[in-house]
Amino acid sequence: MLADDMGAVLGVTRSAGHRRWIWRDPRLAEADNRLALALAQQAGIPELLARILSARGVAPHDASSFLNPRLRDAMPDPSCLQDMDRATERLAQAVRNREHVGLFGDYDVDGACGTALVCDMLRELGCTVSTHIPDRLTEGYGPNTAALENLLSEGATLLVCIDCGTAAIDILNGLTDRADIIVLDHHKPDGAALPKGIVVNPNRLDCTSGLGSICATAVAFLTMVATIRHLRHTNWFDEGQVIPDLLKRLDLTALATICDVMPLTGLNRALVMQGLRVMSRGERLGLATLSSVAGVKEEASAMACGFALGPRINAGGRIAQADLGLKLLLSEDVVEARALAEQLDRVNRQRQTVESTILDSAMEQAQQQLDAGHAVIFLHGENWHPGVVGIVAGRLKERYNRPTLVAALTDGVIKGSARSVPGLDLGTAIIAARQNGLLLTGGGHAMAAGFSLAAGRADDFHNWLDTQLSGALTLPQQDALKLDGIMTLAGASIAVADQLARLEPFGPGNEEPLLAISNVRCVKSDRIGKDGNTLRVILQGEDGGTRLRGLVFRAADKPFAALLEDRSMPLVHVAGTLRAETWQERKNLSFFISDAAPA
Repeated sequence: MLADDMGAVLGVTRSAGHRRWIWRDPRLAEADNRLALALAQQAGIPELLARILSARGVAPHDASSFLNPRLRDAMPDPSCLQDMDRATERLAQAVRNREHVGLFGDYDVDGACGTALVCDMLRELGCTVSTHIPDRLTEGYGPNTAALENLLSEGATLLVCIDCGTAAIDILNGLTDRADIIVLDHHKPDGAALPKGIVVNPNRLDCTSGLGSICATAVAFLTMVATIRHLRHTNWFDEGQVIPDLLKRLDLTALATICDVMPLTGLNRALVMQGLRVMSRGERLGLATLSSVAGVKEEASAMACGFALGPRINAGGRIAQADLGLKLLLSEDVVEARALAEQLDRVNRQRQTVESTILDSAMEQAQQQLDAGHAVIFLHGENWHPGVVGIVAGRLKERYNRPTLVAALTDGVIKGSARSVPGLDLGTAIIAARQNGLLLTGGGHAMAAGFSLAAGRADDFHNWLDTQLSGALTLPQQDALKLDGIMTLAGASIAVADQLARLEPFGPGNEEPLLAISNVRCVKSDRIGKDGNTLRVILQGEDGGTRLRGLVFRAADKPFAALLEDRSMPLVHVAGTLRAETWQERKNLSFFISDAAPA
């Protein structure tokens, strides 16, 4: 493990990608890491894997449970959530009375998955269930009176809001005399005030569960666990009713947790690990069909969920029919599932086209704002599609390492989405702006939020954000690349890649290990893919023998790509992830390059 006197790994203080290379954890730089060596011996794992685990705070006695998490060990008592017992008692009552339940879910993956999970369970338990996913453009985020009244007119005696509702105090309070209301949510509330109904939300101020990092679908899963428990304790199943299989719904919980960018540690890690195993069985027709249409060839993985399945389910809510994703998740008809999956695939391609038309202009404006000294990027455009502004915000956040808000301007109102960087709580800042009268609406969580404001308040809002999130000014425009280890080209093997894969699933809180391979040359390079935007290279060691395939996605956006394509074949260091992927029953080793630097 090498670092120079300034702490830069391999002495890279400014790479070809304009980044400094540092250790993800300073303990990785210690040549004699006794804790890691002890972990390697006790857990029977390679030293590289032990060093990575040790740097992530995994003690030797916890290594086994981290590498092989069991849901039974991580599962909390659902009653630890405030108002959970009230919610489950009311849901159990609805089951016993075979009531008509109306579900109102958000239009993103978390909302669709949570709604599908609750709908699936309640129907199996004998309830009649109606669902509604709001149209992003005509209805906006969260419960609205017209949609809820329509659910009531269909016969619903209980309304359940999923992944929304915590902030809809006035709307929900206006209906409490006509139906009981339950909210299953995880978004931060606007202060201590809550709707009059039953609100199960780990982020409500009086909830001491410590589960604030789970998504709404996980809240829904815990709610259904508690409901089944309540029905068992009251002997309802003794009457011949079949107990639903809760575990087979974990595919929905895993997909939502990944796509809502929840930290993959603790309970979330166990939920996702078990959920991916369920998904790999292919029992949910809609997801299996969507995987086929999306060209997902490997077993279910966090990457497939985040980059293939999630965007397609989201696409309907962004620029088309909002409930397409929910319909697909609930479909039990082969023909219908295929048609829905293909429609979502087409819509996703349309979404990509719409996104690209906005992104170039947005990047230029973002750089101008940073040059002007703004801590936060805040952009809006009159012709920008409101369904893709969140994606654009995420792309800009990744490129510039700053909290970013992107919005569409329509009829004098700016409405959009926000994405933040670790350590800067954007949701709290937006809620505070709303409380101070700068916004018409606003809410969310630390890393993502939504907002709307009058066009005339744009400058005031931007100045407010700059003040509240001034810590962003100390961030480099490209954050440091955090490495987990250094290896030689000869040391890169399928066996090592398989060991690293034991750390999956990867995501926030458990990032895929980034490794540096030192002193290699790119002896061959070419552009591949439909748009020619993937760079494929052959890395060769100084010995002239060992070779390894390297890949760079979105190469046009990567300034270090030119170094790898240099025909003089200079000696370089490359940083990225080592993966062994199976194709046609054969494993192939590849290095997915994140950055490069002259050696």
